[in-house]
Amino acid sequence: MDLNSASTVVLQVLTQATSQDTAVLKPAEEQLKQWETQPGFYSVLLNIFTNHTLDINVRWLAVLYFKNGIDRYWRRVAPHALSEEEKSTLRAGLITNFNEPVNQIATQIAVLIAKVARLDCPRQWPELIPTLIESVKVQDDLRQHRALLTFYHVTKTLASKRLAADRKLFYDVTSGIYNFACSLWNHHTDTFLQHVSSGSEAAVLSSLERTLLSLKVLRKLTVNGFVEPHKNMEVMGFLHGIFDRLKQFLECSRNIGTDNVCRDRLEKTIILFTKVLLDFLDQHPFSFTPLIQRSLEFSVSYVFTEVGEGVTFERFIVQCMNLIKMIVKNYAYKPSKNFEDSSPETLEAHKIKMAFFTYPTLTEICRRLVSHYFLLTEEELTMWEEDPEGFTVEETGGDSWKYSLRPCTEVLFIDIFHEYNQTLTPVLLEMMQTLQGPTNVEDMNALLIKDAVYNAVGLAAYELFDSVDFDQWFKNQLLPELQVIHNRYKPLRRRVIWLIGQWISVKFKSDLRPMLYEAICNLLQDQDLVVRIETATTLKLTVDDFEFRTDQFLPYLETMFTLLFQLLQQVTECDTKMHVLHVLSCVIERVNIQIRPYVGCLVQYLPLLWKQSEEHNMLRCAILTTLIHLVQGLGADSKNLYPFLLPVIQLSTDVSQPPHVYLLEDGLELWLVTLENSPCVTPELLRIFQNMSPLLELSSENLRTCFKIINGYIFLSSTEFLQTYAVGLCQSFCELLKEITTEGQVQVLKVVENALKVNPVLGPQMFQPILPCVFRGIIEGERYPVVMSTYLGVMGRVLLQNTSFFSSLLNEMAHKFNQEMDQLLGNMIEMWVDRMDNITQPERRKLSALALLSLLPSDNSVIQDKFCGIINISVEGLHDVMTEDPETGTYKDCMLMSHLEEPKVTEDEEPPTEQDKRKKMLALKDPVHTVSLQQFIYEKLKAQQELLGEQGFQSLMETVDTEIVTQLQEFLQGF
Repeated sequence: MDLNSASTVVLQVLTQATSQDTAVLKPAEEQLKQWETQPGFYSVLLNIFTNHTLDINVRWLAVLYFKNGIDRYWRRVAPHALSEEEKSTLRAGLITNFNEPVNQIATQIAVLIAKVARLDCPRQWPELIPTLIESVKVQDDLRQHRALLTFYHVTKTLASKRLAADRKLFYDVTSGIYNFACSLWNHHTDTFLQHVSSGSEAAVLSSLERTLLSLKVLRKLTVNGFVEPHKNMEVMGFLHGIFDRLKQFLECSRNIGTDNVCRDRLEKTIILFTKVLLDFLDQHPFSFTPLIQRSLEFSVSYVFTEVGEGVTFERFIVQCMNLIKMIVKNYAYKPSKNFEDSSPETLEAHKIKMAFFTYPTLTEICRRLVSHYFLLTEEELTMWEEDPEGFTVEETGGDSWKYSLRPCTEVLFIDIFHEYNQTLTPVLLEMMQTLQGPTNVEDMNALLIKDAVYNAVGLAAYELFDSVDFDQWFKNQLLPELQVIHNRYKPLRRRVIWLIGQWISVKFKSDLRPMLYEAICNLLQDQDLVVRIETATTLKLTVDDFEFRTDQFLPYLETMFTLLFQLLQQVTECDTKMHVLHVLSCVIERVNIQIRPYVGCLVQYLPLLWKQSEEHNMLRCAILTTLIHLVQGLGADSKNLYPFLLPVIQLSTDVSQPPHVYLLEDGLELWLVTLENSPCVTPELLRIFQNMSPLLELSSENLRTCFKIINGYIFLSSTEFLQTYAVGLCQSFCELLKEITTEGQVQVLKVVENALKVNPVLGPQMFQPILPCVFRGIIEGERYPVVMSTYLGVMGRVLLQNTSFFSSLLNEMAHKFNQEMDQLLGNMIEMWVDRMDNITQPERRKLSALALLSLLPSDNSVIQDKFCGIINISVEGLHDVMTEDPETGTYKDCMLMSHLEEPKVTEDEEPPTEQDKRKKMLALKDPVHTVSLQQFIYEKLKAQQELLGEQGFQSLMETVDTEIVTQLQEFLQGF
């Protein structure tokens, strides 16, 4: 592409590509796409985006196309890769001038230079770093800033490379520029501090921007540029100096307004200082050891003493708390139980920690966390009143939760309390003692202090296990507090029920559960919405607990379920509805069929909620989960839900519908439990199987559930299902078997095996295309035992239950192998006998014995030649299934099922599903469970004896090992 002639044409097309008119835009995009692989195209783009007289939108688009081209065509091995000559020209052009006037374009140019640097620096682009260093020294403000911006993006990109060779190169680069980077940062920092006291706001902002960028560079070099950074004096000098710089910057905040750009940049710089320390601690814990003392002193003084008053801000406090937490929890600083096994570095760090965390320091931290940081703020109390649902979402982990102060203080409290529980337990117990008895509702401060202390006791529940008699405290203190109905007492009602939820799995007597259920019923009727939502959360924790007993819960079930349903209707936020639905689901899951009398209202409401939640896929996921538990609870009665249920399953599992991305996993689970609990097949239930073929093509992690669904249809209505879908299903299976894992092959074959078991006549016909593959696998001795075992299970079903089909299959395979049928049959029997040990399931082992015995009586010389192997397998089968009756001393087949016994279901067991009942009925027709192997062997041997005569039969028996014959005779005593 000739630069001079092409520039005008490319500029014109780029201009068209910025158009809002799709008729102009689309052809322009197509033309640009064709030019992507043309030599010289990127040189033209470089000329366009570096020409500051052109339209900004056109230049912006040129930068983006250039950046995308680096990703696609810069590597040497890429298809249509750029020539080395053009790349050399482009590299030189990119760093000729750092004078881009538009901030957004300047950032994109810096990013694309960094992308090239990732691939070429320093080997193919040795001049990049020296050029950047020279450019950041110039006096021109714009050039200096743009070079510094590029320097940061290049450093950031090179630091992110993880291969050993790349890291070595970055270490080399760092060692050459680190001193300069430190000097640069110090220079810009000093300039900023001078401007703060005497300069204009513009000068302050300009110098602060450079301070921030140079600190970003230094952060990447310090954290990623050294193997043993503690051995570098410049690195440790910079890190030790951070604390003094932080103090200077925090003091600067007094002189900068709270609502301007400078303030925002200043806070970002302060946070960046803390990120340097946190990253360095994370990457180099032992190199950080000399900084432990200073870090703790600095953080604790600003967070837990008056030093920080007037200068700290929330994000800074969060960062300081994170620094304390990382030092307290750091595994590298924790000695082994046997101190002698610990490294000297670990012991040194541990010693520094222990020297700092004295009793007075820990006590003060604990008290300040509880009495200052745990207190509900005015803003939180206002939010409680004005937006109760928003308040509960924030409290339970909204989007901004992990970055906010409250969860950070709670996590720090938990970590410190866990690490120093022997010191801090008496402190917290003393705080509890001072709060015994009711609190004056007029004293809001006292109420908030009690709320904070109760919060601490809940967070430290596991640590306080041996120190608090929670059962007595519940009866004597907490329960009475739940009964104070004054509006100003609602923070404590909410906190107490939350506190009980934290202790329920730690220490709570089962006998007290009814008292708690009574309290929950009352609180679910509380006048305050936040209290009701918190009560629902504690209810979930209670029913989820290991010691939950249904009999204790049932007297309260109707009331609780009704009140939860009312709460579900009342709340309006998507997150809250999801939460309440989750609680309802847990209750339904735990009480199972006992829920049936009470679910009418919920069943009527869910279709409306589903319709309302069309734009909220996560809420629909919660509805699906609720439906799963509802169907399990309703059992066969779930058929009444089909008008709503089946369209929901249809939508959730249709991969052509966009919502399937969110709904598929839960939708498949709902489809499965619907089948398992269906009393009979309906045309609509059969019709949604049309969704299955695309699902099988996905070959996703949901494949296992898909196979369970297919099995569900086979057990539910094999004839109707196979006649409708077997052909398509068989095609899908054949495709799957070509590329699926061993485990996947087994799942496919189990479906085929179940079809043969349920429908011995239709099954082999429907899955006929797969059976030659199974036969071939047996003959060729499939090497994976689990696959071979399944092959033999499938073939055993065909041989035992559909002899005519087996004969036609044998005939077909004889043609394919170009062998006689008898010879092929002999090879199959031989391999079957040889690989019998691959079969571990007793049912399949018995099936193999029955199948091979079904070849008898026979005068076929090949079968007689394999007679010994058939008897060996039969005796092995007898050992597997025969148990001795201790009273009579005779043997009986333990797999025989002569009548249908309804198993007794204990309280903790789920009642059998409709599918369980179908499987039980199927077992009553299955030869494995209806034919006595002992009797079958006897009859087959007797028939063989009659066929061959005594002498011929005796000759045949002499081919069997005498020990096997002896064992056989023992099993056949009495016949």
